[in-house]
Order: sequence, then C-alpha cells, then structure tokens
Amino acid sequence: MSDLTLVALVVLPAVVGVLLLLIGSGADRSAAPVGVGTAALLAAASFAVSFPAISRPSVATPFMAGADLGLGVDGLAALVLPAVAVVSALVLLAASGTPALRTARFYGLMLLFVAAALMTVLATTLPTLLMSWEVMGATSFALVGYHWRDQETISSGTTAFLTTRTADVGLYVAAGAALAGGAGLGLAALPNASGGWRDVIAAGLVVAGLGKAAQLPFSFWLSRAMLGPSPVSALLHSAAMVAMGGYLLLRVAPTLGATGWADDAAAWAGAATAVLLGMVALAQRDLKQLLAASTAAQLGFVVLAAGVGATAGGATHLVAHAAVKAGLFLAAGIWLEALGTKRLSSLTGAARLWPVVGACAAAALLSLAGLPPLALWATKDAVLAAAAEQSPTLYVAGLVGAALSAAYATKALVVLTRGLPDDAESRYDDERDGTRAVPGPAWVPLLPLAAEALLLGVLALPPVFTDVRELAGGASQEPSTLELVTSAMLAVVVIVATVAVMRGVQGRRFAWPRVLRDWLLLEPLAHRSVVRPVEVLAHRLAHLDDAVLDRGVEATAGGTVRLARTVALLDDRLIDGAVAGIVSGVRRVGGLARRPQTGQLHQYYLQALAVLALVLVVLVLVR
Repeated sequence: MSDLTLVALVVLPAVVGVLLLLIGSGADRSAAPVGVGTAALLAAASFAVSFPAISRPSVATPFMAGADLGLGVDGLAALVLPAVAVVSALVLLAASGTPALRTARFYGLMLLFVAAALMTVLATTLPTLLMSWEVMGATSFALVGYHWRDQETISSGTTAFLTTRTADVGLYVAAGAALAGGAGLGLAALPNASGGWRDVIAAGLVVAGLGKAAQLPFSFWLSRAMLGPSPVSALLHSAAMVAMGGYLLLRVAPTLGATGWADDAAAWAGAATAVLLGMVALAQRDLKQLLAASTAAQLGFVVLAAGVGATAGGATHLVAHAAVKAGLFLAAGIWLEALGTKRLSSLTGAARLWPVVGACAAAALLSLAGLPPLALWATKDAVLAAAAEQSPTLYVAGLVGAALSAAYATKALVVLTRGLPDDAESRYDDERDGTRAVPGPAWVPLLPLAAEALLLGVLALPPVFTDVRELAGGASQEPSTLELVTSAMLAVVVIVATVAVMRGVQGRRFAWPRVLRDWLLLEPLAHRSVVRPVEVLAHRLAHLDDAVLDRGVEATAGGTVRLARTVALLDDRLIDGAVAGIVSGVRRVGGLARRPQTGQLHQYYLQALAVLALVLVVLVLVR
C-alpha cells in the first residue's frame, strides 16, 4: 500500500495536470477545485509515506542496462517531502483567488511542476533525477512566461530557462562519469566511483545544484524570473525549483565529501552567495526583487550546509525557509493585485490596509530576520554550528550573511508597517490596475504559513534536533547555547540599528551602488563573457558554413550538373548514333537478304545449283 502511495505522489499530479492541459479552456471552471483537491491529497499522502507505521517505501523498475528508475523515502526525503507538498497545496489555494489564474493551463502546468518537484525529492537514481529535472525546467519556463503575450515576460523566462539549462549540463556530465567510473547510476553509490571519475561526478553535481539554487555565478536568472505570476514565485522560489538545487547538494553531500575539494567549493559558494546576495537584497527597491535576492542568499546557507556535511541543519533551514518565503511571495502578490504595485516606496504602510495579510507578512519577515525564537533563527544556527567546526572563516561569513538577513528583512518590515502617507492612493497602480480587494482564498493560506514561520525553528532546537539529526544523517552539530545567544543578539542589534537608520533617512533618497541594485551586474557579465563570445563564434561558424561548406557543396553540385550534361551529350552523339548506325546496317542487310526471296521455284533451283557449283569449286580447290 505504501509503495502504491509513493508512486501516486508522482503519477497523480502528472496525470491530472496533463488532462487539464489537454482539455484546455473547457476545464477552466473546474481547474481550481481539481488542482487544489489534488494538491491536498498529495499533502496527506506525503505525511503517510514519510512517517509510516512500519517502514518507508521504496520502488524501482528497470529502465536500461544497469540503471533503474527508482523512488524512495529516506530520512532526508521524509523531512523535505511534506514541506514541498503542503506549500504546493497552499499556493494553489491562494492562486484560486486570482481570476486570471483560474485556468486549466495554469493549474495543469502547476500540477506537472509539482509532480516533477516531488519526483526530485524521491529520486534514488540519476535517470529518475534527470527526468524530473527536465520536466521541472520545462514547466518552470512555461509558468514564468505564463503571460506569453508580454515579450518582456517571455524574454525573462527564456533567460531563466537558458541559464538553468546551462548548469543542468553538469547533471548529464555526472551521469556519464558515473557510468564510466563503474559506480552505477544509484545516488547512494556515487561515492564509490573510481579515481578521477568521482571528481567529474562531483563537479557536475555542484554546477547543477548551484545553477538551480540560484547561487553565484548563476543568481541573476532569479531576478528575471520575478516577472512571472506571484503564486508561481511563491512555489518555484520557496519550496521547489530553487530549493531543489540545495536539496540535490544535501542529497549528494557524501559524494562531495569523498573528493576532498567539492565540499569546500560548495561551502564557499554558499557562504559567498549568502553575503553578496544579502547585500543585493538590501539594495532593492522592489519587494519581489528583494525577496528573490534574499531567496538566493538563504539558499546559500543550505548549500553551505551541504558543503560542511550538516545535512540535518540544511534540511531544517530548507523547510523553514520554504514556509517563510512562500508566505512573503503570496503577500507580495496580494498587494500587487490589490494595489497594482510592488515597489517598496509605493507599498509604504501597505501592511495596515489588510491587517491579517500585514500580520502574516510581518511574522515571516521577523523570522527571515533571524529574530529568536522564530524559525530561521535556530535553523540558521544549526548550519553555522557545523561551519564553525570546519572553518572559523566560514562561520564569520555565515554570521555576516545572517546580519544582512536581519537588515534586509527589517528594511521591508519598516516600509510595509509605516503609517500610510497622505498621498498613498496616488502611488498605486504604477504597474497594473489594482482591484483594492483581497479575496478569501488569497489570504487564508497565509495563516498556516505564518504559523510555520514562527514555530518550525523547533526542528533545530534540542531535543527535537537530536531526532532530526538521526533521521537525516550527516555530521550536523547541535548549536551551542553561546552560538544561539550570539546570533540572537546579532539579529536584535541589526534590527534595532536598521530601524534607526530607516527613521534617519526617511524622506530622503539613498542611492545604493548600481552593482548592488543590478544583482552584481551578473547578467551583463554573463552576456559579455558567455553570450557574446557564443554569438561571435556562431556568426563565424555561419560565415564558414556559407563561405566554405556551402560553396563546396555548390561547386560539387555544379560540377555534377556539367558532368551530367557532357555524359548526356556523349550518349546522344556516340552511343545513340552507334545504335542508330547498327540498326540501319541491320535493316540494309535484311533488305538484301529479302531480295532472293521471290517465291519463284525456278529461281530457287538456280540458286541451289549456284551454291552446289560453288561447293564443288571449293572442294576441288581444297583437295
């Protein structure tokens, strides 16, 4: 029964999603209830397979020689799977409050994406992971570009798709190296690959994980993806897609550790992203851009956890961050729909307009700031405790990232909770016409998400963390009292300082450096260092194709035509002439042979007598 439930977690949303897409607009009226109902079933099933009464399920079926398609629930998957399923259900419920999204196409794509995300969590082999990775990439492109008539949206979706696809090549490289290294394609067996092949596997996995998790240097695609619908942002950039990049690195942490260098590379990439993207988040003037940059920075802690082997700490931070960020993206979407803007300067005091929405967003922002005892305070320290064991520098970098978290979360909180300005109404509708209303399905999901943002920190605190560590495995260190107190004091000091600075600069325009406002200029750098050289190479190859290959083909074709004409001429004049001459000669011989055939008996006798005389002459001469 558990095995069937495990398979249903992937098959059910995939089948329902495909049916909605095939039926199309004819299913628009029923799409939202069908989508939300399916997601609710998935949420219930995720708890059933993650915490069964007997043993966790695992299924596999042959796919190709030496490789199975495998699904299974281990301790790490048991922690993450319910979070993905629950957030998916809440986001789909919230999306039903937006009329433009109550379509079969939207819910079909969302369910297909959810199926791919759940399959990623449950994958036990590389072929399974590659399949889910592909579907997740394709559906995310379709969802980010959901409003496909807007060329800017399509361009942004394409940028996000191509950037993540570039990093995804690493996963294929890892699969090839796993086969060459004799380890097979099971994720658990990858550390057993021989010699240099293990290094290639680890390098491919690190690149794929960093790309999907929007870590440096791939972070800029997350900024472009913010043009998608807010419920899409709430799911893709909280519990799925971006989170799956961090989850992949947690899953393969033993492989990274076996190389002796890949774990350090991941740890430093995560720490650098937590610090630099934290600074980027602080400089943003758009709420969704701030949340996007903070997502990359928070996933930096998860990637850092994978690098230092803190699997349990990384998993708890992943789960808590999913709830926090899903709630914040949904709140940003509510204000965008109601007020027609997501610019922070236009959203001044927006939290006061709809108190429930404002209170839930405030709870999530305080958790994001690391204020004790809220969720991200303790989960972050569960990661930093392991980092401190390996490198004091990594620990300090993590603290800097935590301080920046407190700063950018407080910045957003102060703006949203200020008193409404007198000219508030004139600041709205700068991006679209706001509805000035918040339907029930849009804000109800904020309540459980806010509760999780407040309470999930218990997963990283004793004694619960001891059980979590045994469940997820790895080398997670339990944060000490000193570390917890230090990070708590740091968060409080930064929050107070940020509030003071915000009050001091209120009414004045502060110009952040462009390099921070424009996401470290990563996209222009990518264009200059990758896109432009590829375009130049493509143009030169096209010129080579035109000037050399095409001309060679054209010259060969021309020569062939000329040769054919010459052969045709020879055929007409020589062969056909010879045939005609032979035919004419045969005809003349035939005419000559016909002349003696007169039908007169005496002439035949004369001819016979002549022949007989000729024979006698020959016999006389021969003798």
